[in-house]
Amino acid sequence: MKFRTRLRRSFVPNSLRFQLLARSFLLLAGLLVVIGLFQYVFMQGFIYQNQAKSIQNQVQSVPPDAWNQMANSSIDLSPGDSPARSPNSSSRDLPHHVPLFFLPDANIALIDEKGNLTELSNGYASMGTSPRLAEQDYNNALLNDHNLKYKVVNPTGENEQLVVLQTIRTRDQTPELIQVSLSTKPLKDMMLQQLLIFLGISFLALIGGMLAFIPVLRKTLVPLSNMVDTVEQIDAGNLAERLPVDQGQVEIDRLANSFNGMLQRLELSFEAEKDSKEQMRRFVADASHELRTPLTAIHGFLEVLLRGAMNQAEMLNRSLTSMYAESERMKKLVEDLLLLAKLDRSPKIHLTEEALDKVIREMAPQLRLLAGDRKVSLRLTSNLKGYVDVDRLKQVVLNLFQNAVQHTDSAKGDIQISLTNALGGIELAVKDNGSGIPEEHLPKLFDRFYRSDSSRTRKYGGAGLGLAITKSIVELHGGTIRVESAVEEGTTFYVWIPAVENL
Repeated sequence: MKFRTRLRRSFVPNSLRFQLLARSFLLLAGLLVVIGLFQYVFMQGFIYQNQAKSIQNQVQSVPPDAWNQMANSSIDLSPGDSPARSPNSSSRDLPHHVPLFFLPDANIALIDEKGNLTELSNGYASMGTSPRLAEQDYNNALLNDHNLKYKVVNPTGENEQLVVLQTIRTRDQTPELIQVSLSTKPLKDMMLQQLLIFLGISFLALIGGMLAFIPVLRKTLVPLSNMVDTVEQIDAGNLAERLPVDQGQVEIDRLANSFNGMLQRLELSFEAEKDSKEQMRRFVADASHELRTPLTAIHGFLEVLLRGAMNQAEMLNRSLTSMYAESERMKKLVEDLLLLAKLDRSPKIHLTEEALDKVIREMAPQLRLLAGDRKVSLRLTSNLKGYVDVDRLKQVVLNLFQNAVQHTDSAKGDIQISLTNALGGIELAVKDNGSGIPEEHLPKLFDRFYRSDSSRTRKYGGAGLGLAITKSIVELHGGTIRVESAVEEGTTFYVWIPAVENL
């Protein structure tokens, strides 16, 4: 039952197993037919040659005088003549003392040096008399009696005959020819029978080979079947499955490698999509939260004023001042969101060759004003040039510097800005001696709306977008940004961008 089921599966027309089996069968069958036909053609020449050689050997075994004696008692045919016979005569009227070891259905004739043909024996009446060849054929046979001489003729258009010529010499050394002709039908019947036997055996061998090839083919396709089973188990929620890549078949292994690579890319793509959706969800939630806070504050102050506080000068001034601060905070948040959206949507900036130390020195008065009583140190290597967008670069420096100001003591704070060569590019470092950042916060520091100290950041109007904007701008310059920090020791941000000579 199991064998029949497997056999039925093997003969599904659209299956790879059936197509391989059928094409192999047809190819081998075609090859065997071609081999049989070639064998028939080559065997025909071989058998004709062997038959002619055998007849020549038999002719040579008869003494020349015996041939002449038989010729003297036979009918002499000159070129173009036919044997003279009475109406009642037949082949049996011809001499019958031809050696018995010749084929009984062969016609034997003697051709002398003048080309006269004398019938010696007519063994096959349906063949008629011995066929007469061209004079050139006889002359060539007489002049070159060492070569094998035979010819296939069809004198009547019906019966094909094999004509064999053999030179004999009389006592006076006169060359003469013995011509033996016989029908090729028995020889062809034998070759056709051999061909049919060969084709029959080949067909049986093909059937047996096909039946034996089915389990071999099934075993060969086991790795492919395993791949199908594995693929059927894979879906959007199970992309961690991998195909075995060492199954002993180069093509299957290459296919498995390619499929595993595709699965890995799909898995990464799904993970990226999942992260993107989660990031978008957090982004919307955080943005809503950040916008709701100043709106709630403004709404509360307005409600207080509408209840009569607007008639109190001190309360009115305090409320308006608070509402102005909240509106500024909301305005900055909206501007940061618009900037991030612009950087994501069309990340194109205008780059020009600039000396970075010159750009930072121009910002020095503004930086010292923001620092207040904090100490500010500039350690800039001169003539470091890169392709930068000056306005965006200034925004990077301001974001990092403002972050340092927020996290350092107003009286004891020390902020250092350095510019050096590093790793084939330019490295900008902003270092402070502030409270530092705990290690668990460092991997997420550049995420949008992420704040290591939420209450302290909100105190200064921050929403956790400054470092995200900074990272986007740095990456648009082809650079990288990283951070090193130790609690109660300070934090250092490193920005690397390519130098002019490396672009």
